[in-house]
Amino acid sequence: MAAPLTGAGAAVADSADRGPSERYARGAARMKEIAGEDALATVEALEDIAPDLGRFVVEFAYGDVHARPGLDVRQRQLVTIGALTAVGDTAPQLRFHIGAALHVGLDAAQVVEALIHLVPFAGFPRTLNALAAARAVFEERGVHIEPIEVEPGGDRYARGEDKLREVDGEHGIEVIESLNDVAPDLGRYIVEFPFGDIYTRGGLDLRQRQLVTLGGLIAFGDTAPQQKVHFNAALRVGLSPRQVIETVIQAVPYTGFPRALNAVGVLREVFEERGIRPV
Repeated sequence: MAAPLTGAGAAVADSADRGPSERYARGAARMKEIAGEDALATVEALEDIAPDLGRFVVEFAYGDVHARPGLDVRQRQLVTIGALTAVGDTAPQLRFHIGAALHVGLDAAQVVEALIHLVPFAGFPRTLNALAAARAVFEERGVHIEPIEVEPGGDRYARGEDKLREVDGEHGIEVIESLNDVAPDLGRYIVEFPFGDIYTRGGLDLRQRQLVTLGGLIAFGDTAPQQKVHFNAALRVGLSPRQVIETVIQAVPYTGFPRALNAVGVLREVFEERGIRPV
């Protein structure tokens, strides 16, 4: 789309306050940077039924949020893919953002790895649905993938315990031990599967994995204890306070303000406990 939307959307955009037009231009440019020259096709498809909604997508999601500093374009796509996969019924939007992830430089194996990483948080059904969306994008673009394969075996618990300490510190071990009196096998599964099998895989580093994790947990909206663990983990593995805040803001267009506000409440607790003054 070369010009602002027509109709009522244009009336707002062309008012004396040129702010919306500037935001639209910024958002359209950002969409093309992220997803290519055809990125606005989904917005154009709304002109006959909800042109203002299309304008809001461009102005807010891309002109305001995606254009912010703090996270680069690849990091923002990892957060977004995490959120959309967790929501679970967003195949068209997930296909768009998987395509965008490829466009900004993530390779197909990294996209698949982001989806595999979400299994412990979003479950197998949502991950399998997301993988079907990824397959469709790869086939449409003629993208060849060399899957990351890991030889099974070894001491999964020992491997997972080491990775749990690396990601979550001793607090992670305390969480596992707190399950010993009621569900010790659940604690063992957490160590062996998320940390022994998933977190130890290649393809994504720990910072990238925490971005995907937080995107998913924020999207669920009722995961405050787990968000607290993983906000702490994100800081522990090297994401800055500003990057963690930006992760929450990046989730807003995909999860809504209530879930983001809940996540900010959890993050505030984490910062206070760590003595962090983010602003």
